[in-house]
Amino acid sequence: MKLFEASPTFFALVLGHILAMEVLAWLIIYLLGPGWVPSALTALILAISQSQSWCLQHDLGHTSVFRKSRWNHVAQQFVMGQLKGFSAHWWNFRHFQHHAKPNIFHKDPDVTVAPIFLLGESSVEYGRKKRRYLPYNHQHLYFFLIGPPLLTLVNFEVENLAYMLVCMQWMDLLWAASFYSRFFLSYIPFYGVRGALLLFVAVRVLESHWFVWITQINHIPKEIGHEKHRDWASSQLAATCNVEPSLFINWFSGHLNFQIEHHFFPTMPRHNYHKVAPLVKALCAKHGLSYDVKPFLTALADIVGSLKKSGNVWLEAYLHQ
Repeated sequence: MKLFEASPTFFALVLGHILAMEVLAWLIIYLLGPGWVPSALTALILAISQSQSWCLQHDLGHTSVFRKSRWNHVAQQFVMGQLKGFSAHWWNFRHFQHHAKPNIFHKDPDVTVAPIFLLGESSVEYGRKKRRYLPYNHQHLYFFLIGPPLLTLVNFEVENLAYMLVCMQWMDLLWAASFYSRFFLSYIPFYGVRGALLLFVAVRVLESHWFVWITQINHIPKEIGHEKHRDWASSQLAATCNVEPSLFINWFSGHLNFQIEHHFFPTMPRHNYHKVAPLVKALCAKHGLSYDVKPFLTALADIVGSLKKSGNVWLEAYLHQ
């Protein structure tokens, strides 16, 4: 069915609209000045650009854009480094573990978040061992304070820099430096150093909200725990769910709303997920496997509901003698 053949036009448009947003954001400040309204609009546009850059580098990391792996890796270094200020090798190191063992403690770094948040089976374990580093029965509330706002700005920035230095990824470090040089040279003339730093923080915080909500709607509400030694397909389905597609959701999420298809075929270009989805759904029905699809707003609410449920499980186990 040629579903592994990428459309050059599609990915050219993805890169083109990212670069266009970067230019537009700068032009707004250049033409209108660094007032509050132009600055807020610029921060929003840059955050959208950064979010879409996450999606494009994700495609390149899975070698789903070019036929030659080398071209994908070089392009990923450019997008991740020059457009985002992060290390491509760091991302791949994290992300490939996630795909191999999604939602498995100590194998998937995306869910190894204790003792800040308790997910799945860790709630019972912490409760039984009387561990209380934070008020976990309220984690669905403090999630809004330290989850979406700070993941990219704090956790990713520190972890990314540490990875590049410890693993001596000097080329990635140079790419990242080129991003910071471009950003601050572009905006310091309008804002000064403090103002440019404030703009950078605003963009990272907005971008971080997008990253947390979009990447976790497919995983946090699903089964999270220790290794169950399932077959590969069943383990992927147990840890993933889809979000109902639309033109906006497909674009906004970088087609990660087709998470089941992505985990089944990680090297497939994302513009073909909607074509393979009926086949995957039929396969699941044939073998009695769950193919979970939910509305976007329901998926968002399920993240909070899952955190609240885990917190209550911890409290019950903690209080039980």
